[in-house]
Amino acid sequence: MKEHTRFLQLNEFGGLEMLQARYHRQRFSRHVHETFCVGVIEDGAQRFYRSGAEHVAPKGDIILVNADEVHTGSSELATGWAYRAIYPHPELFRSLSRDVRQVDGQVPWFPEAVLHDPGLAEQLLMTFKLLAQPDNALLKETLLLSSLNWLMLRHSRTRGQAGRLPPAAQRVQRVRQLIDDCPEQDLSLSTLAATAGLSPWHFLRQFKASTGMPPHAYLVQARLRKAKALLLSGQSISSVSTLCGFTDQSHLHRHFKNAFGFTPGEFVRGVA
Repeated sequence: MKEHTRFLQLNEFGGLEMLQARYHRQRFSRHVHETFCVGVIEDGAQRFYRSGAEHVAPKGDIILVNADEVHTGSSELATGWAYRAIYPHPELFRSLSRDVRQVDGQVPWFPEAVLHDPGLAEQLLMTFKLLAQPDNALLKETLLLSSLNWLMLRHSRTRGQAGRLPPAAQRVQRVRQLIDDCPEQDLSLSTLAATAGLSPWHFLRQFKASTGMPPHAYLVQARLRKAKALLLSGQSISSVSTLCGFTDQSHLHRHFKNAFGFTPGEFVRGVA
């Protein structure tokens, strides 16, 4: 069964990313997005990890991943799965919340990974299909905002305010900042543990408990975030692989596809 993807970045909506894909063998590695993922299964069924558990989304259901939430993805069926998804930035939800809930706005939290809401799923699919077509800017924006507002009002929760981080978590946060600032560096475990002021073994346990992934996987995600930013700025794929600390272009290609479901070349074509 042939796999195909279509990636688009919609500049008229602040660079909103959208993906239409059919997968059979694709297995998404553990990864995170700075954005939310809102998708609808068009065919087959998807299995994915989110919020510490495995979930299955059949045809017609909505899949939800919160921003910065570790997740995976693969087919639940031998025939694969097809879906459409958008990746709205938290600030888009905050602006909607500001309009309908409170003056300062609030980024929502979606506790359920899979929603069975046929009416909303149908509206989302209609919105996704229209967004992929030219023109009709007013109708597109109206459908997009109304769909996300409906989703937020019906299915989001207010996430509890985080208290002061315990000392170990504060130390891990310093390491995360170091990785985010310099993802291209060949950082060693001893360097990261020393930055946190922890033994290497204790640091590994604390880092995974805090982020949901080990340091080497988090480093790959930071490199991929930088790679997307550089590709958007017009850098070539070959130069981006070097600037982001990947061994070569094929190394970047493999991690990019495993995390996002499309290649750097498909990403660039979708932005153009």
